[in-house]
Amino acid sequence: MTTSDAKPLAGRTMIMSGGSRGIGLAIALRAAADGANITLIAKTDTPNPKVPGTIHTAAAELEAAGGQVLAFVGDVRNDDAVAEAVRQTTERFGGIDIVVNNASAIDLSPTDVIPMKKYDLMQDINCRGSFLLSKLSIPALRESAKAGRNPHILTLSPPLNLNPKWAGTALAYTIAKYGMSLTTLGLAEELKKDGIGVNSLWPRTTIATAAVKNLLGGDDMMNASRTPDIYADAAYIVLTSPSTEATGNFYIDDEVMASAGVTDLEKYRAGTPGTELQLDLFLDA
Repeated sequence: MTTSDAKPLAGRTMIMSGGSRGIGLAIALRAAADGANITLIAKTDTPNPKVPGTIHTAAAELEAAGGQVLAFVGDVRNDDAVAEAVRQTTERFGGIDIVVNNASAIDLSPTDVIPMKKYDLMQDINCRGSFLLSKLSIPALRESAKAGRNPHILTLSPPLNLNPKWAGTALAYTIAKYGMSLTTLGLAEELKKDGIGVNSLWPRTTIATAAVKNLLGGDDMMNASRTPDIYADAAYIVLTSPSTEATGNFYIDDEVMASAGVTDLEKYRAGTPGTELQLDLFLDA
């Protein structure tokens, strides 16, 4: 399949951590609609009553949307598993053009309460996992750049906001998410000469996902959120931007949409019209 102006991700290959549900799946579905090849590296192999979706249901949705899918059951914390996912992706699809660091763990407990096991989990999935998948994909991304295939790394992490409020609210989680953002900052500079775009993307408001419902505030928080589609549409704009020009940015979803001329965001509202939307973490009012 060849790319076209109408479907710029047709024939491109994306590898994503996570993606069984929520924001990651929405981003992958947007790419699949163009006819992209997609590898999901996810642990959810069997149904969980608390969180809908498995890697297999996600793969079926992506294929129905028009994508070709490699469903790799594995843990982004495992070096060998991630290396094997990268190897299988390049073998099956001929390369890698896009890396999406989507997998993330969250625990907002204060420092004196949070178990170190949870601290380590967030560090390993969020920061180390993003570093590892990006690192192992660099050779393939360099080949993509040489072939003029517009390679990108997109990490779902916030701008590096040094307002003490955020570290003081949830230090362990802040360290883990800012580690992802530092990976963006460093790789953007490191890979600039290769023509690889490296950026982060974060939502202005909370996004209606299982994590928000189960961990952050239940139905009330869901009602004050936007749908994952706004994240997916903003990610699509970033990933189809010229990689030699769009790099080193900490994008916010509504600003990306505005840059594309989309300012009416009501269709992305998850709850009741008129409900005040909840500003997401790490963004000052």
